[in-house]
Amino acid sequence: MPLRWGVNYTPSEGWFHSWQDFDLDAVRADFSSIAKLGLDHVRIFPLWPLLQPNRSLIRPAGIADVGAVVDAAAEFGLDVSVDGLQGHLSSFDFLPSWVTSWHRRNIYTDPQVVAAEAALITALAQEVTSRPNVLGMTVGNETNQFAVERHPDQQVTSPAEMGEWFTTLLAAARKAWPTGMHQHSFDDNAWFVDSCPVTPRHAATLGDATTVHSWVFVAVAHLFPQGHPARTLFADYLVQLADAYAENPARPIWLQEIGAPYPAVPFDGAADFLEQSLLPVLDTPNLWGVTWWCSHDVSRKLADFPELEYTLGLLDSDRRPKPAGLRLAELIAAEKANPTAPLQRTTALSFDPGDEATGVGRSIADPSGELFTAWLARAASGTKPTLVRSTKTSDADYLAARGITDVVN
Repeated sequence: MPLRWGVNYTPSEGWFHSWQDFDLDAVRADFSSIAKLGLDHVRIFPLWPLLQPNRSLIRPAGIADVGAVVDAAAEFGLDVSVDGLQGHLSSFDFLPSWVTSWHRRNIYTDPQVVAAEAALITALAQEVTSRPNVLGMTVGNETNQFAVERHPDQQVTSPAEMGEWFTTLLAAARKAWPTGMHQHSFDDNAWFVDSCPVTPRHAATLGDATTVHSWVFVAVAHLFPQGHPARTLFADYLVQLADAYAENPARPIWLQEIGAPYPAVPFDGAADFLEQSLLPVLDTPNLWGVTWWCSHDVSRKLADFPELEYTLGLLDSDRRPKPAGLRLAELIAAEKANPTAPLQRTTALSFDPGDEATGVGRSIADPSGELFTAWLARAASGTKPTLVRSTKTSDADYLAARGITDVVN
């Protein structure tokens, strides 16, 4: 199928707080500006506390607003992917009051909380499933953020418990919406940090697609100087890592988030960064789509965002296309006219994934390590390497399915 091109929708007026003062005309204006860039889908983020302010109360008006946004997108030829539990967005946490403070309960393991989360996922799925321009659901945005050690109010859980949580919520989406493409999302701690309870196995086996969120400011920009190929090849590395951890060689990969964060990416370099980061991944045979972060800049009227969040949009907060937006429009038009041919990568670097049940050992793939250095040297020379787990190097059928003929230890 043709590669899908989309954007993570950040409302130009009021950011995600605009769900509280819902203005469908403003949404339509945003979608009009998005569609003019040639994009075909948006990912939307209704806020959990607004939809479910009490464990036993899911607001019908809030759910209806989500449906109205989906319908508005259809007016401009845009498909929609719906995120469920928001959760975490752009450094801010949005948890309902019934799991915080005096009512603090674990969002991953408390049976009553999990049942309520499944009820919300079900309500959202039931609202949109019959609409022709919906794609599916993501459980929530980078839901591992609450479980990692660096979080100031960590919700402790184990890899086994996290797997049960994903399975429960994905099953709720599937039951209410049998035909949707449903998945979960996470930051790159899942690929690199041994203690993260979301493991590469969760990433590459649960749900209908493996999502990839590529952000160079987390580690790569600290390790490699401006202009280093590591910065623009990082998204490709993550896509190849996602491919390596999948048991099914044909499993779809969705580059669900990638952006040009300042100052890791200079303002005048955002358009080049976009193009140079996306071109290397476009020949991936099982790449479902690319969804840029984000649609519109956060307005300077809003306080306390990390500086980079104010400048990530393809369009500014007045809905005017920025250089990166115009470059993406050019790239989309070129790809539609002459699509990049799929390419199976014949050379794969082998790595030991460690204990795949717990994720201990996954840090071998961290950008500071030898695996990334070796992969990068080949990728920068234009040889287009991929990755393979050492546990798969003797599986001839698996290697053949991925087109791998040369394994480098």
